[in-house]
Amino acid sequence: MEYVRLGKTGLRVSRIALGCMSYGDPKSTSAYLWSLDDEDAQPFFCQAVELGVTFWDTANVYQHGTSEELVGRAIKRYARREEIVLATKVHGKMHDGPGGQGLSRKAILEQVDASLARLGTDYIDLYQIHRFDPDARVEETMEALHDIVKAGKVRYLGASSMHAWQFAKLQHAADRHGWTRFVSMQNQDNLLRRPDERELLAMCADMGVGVVPTPRRARAAWLVAGASSPTAPAWTRSSRPSTHRWTSRSSTRSSASPKPAGPAWPRSPWPGCCSTPSSPPPSSERPSPITCRRRSQPWPCTSPTTKSMHWKRRTHPTAPPGTNQPTPHRPSAGTAEHHHQQPPGPLRWDLQLPQGVGVTSR
Repeated sequence: MEYVRLGKTGLRVSRIALGCMSYGDPKSTSAYLWSLDDEDAQPFFCQAVELGVTFWDTANVYQHGTSEELVGRAIKRYARREEIVLATKVHGKMHDGPGGQGLSRKAILEQVDASLARLGTDYIDLYQIHRFDPDARVEETMEALHDIVKAGKVRYLGASSMHAWQFAKLQHAADRHGWTRFVSMQNQDNLLRRPDERELLAMCADMGVGVVPTPRRARAAWLVAGASSPTAPAWTRSSRPSTHRWTSRSSTRSSASPKPAGPAWPRSPWPGCCSTPSSPPPSSERPSPITCRRRSQPWPCTSPTTKSMHWKRRTHPTAPPGTNQPTPHRPSAGTAEHHHQQPPGPLRWDLQLPQGVGVTSR
């Protein structure tokens, strides 16, 4: 196992971390359907210790705190506390009281003590805010986090799942008042979700903040291919029938000729939108345009607007014969001038738009 420093800190962590989102009592409040109980989760902790995975990450909201309890028991069973870099999070709803969720001072002080009790330890190596809290002032949040660090309950601070401008506000408040800064950022990053690469990851690299990405490869597979198996999460199953003839189960075409049953997984969570049928009909039978119900407009490549747009090459009627430069002219109503390089000769290129459609610049 390789070990690296977390950001610019001196804390050494294993390059691979053990995410404990899947462990905990599956019968607890708001538990994930795929969560594993104490008995089923033990082999994962045992193998992590054998392979040298010493960075374990959980959260207070995972399986309503039972994940932290399970992690605490696993540390005592398979390792020593000083061998494990223990990380947990705060923000999610634990109860209906004023300190049950969010990043207010009351919530942070209450939840850190509750996490310490569930984990069975007297300190947390990395305490992360799970989300940005718009209802709490950044100064209140950062001061409360600084106080639990100075109290010895937390060693380092981290953040998770927020926009770059939100993370910048929190770091700026800490710098301005001399409070403890965040040393890590845990974000979702995979082949389908990559917006953080533009600003958030670049800012972390500039600030020396360590990045703890959660690939969520299984979730990405569900979103792309779907899941119709009984063990799949409920949010991956479609609750609305398809409106396309060759993907709708209730269509007359499919009912007239029985279709052999295919594999239960994978299947698109939005049938008829992003799915690819095993045997699509001829192009003449396919509906056009294909409209995604998650978008307010049809896809650009098949929308009526873009279909009716076309570039037209025409000769300017007033251009002198034999000239190499087009004669200046004023675009007519309903057209947009194409300002790219003109071909030689008295020609111009106009974008013909359908009636009632205009062009705006941003």
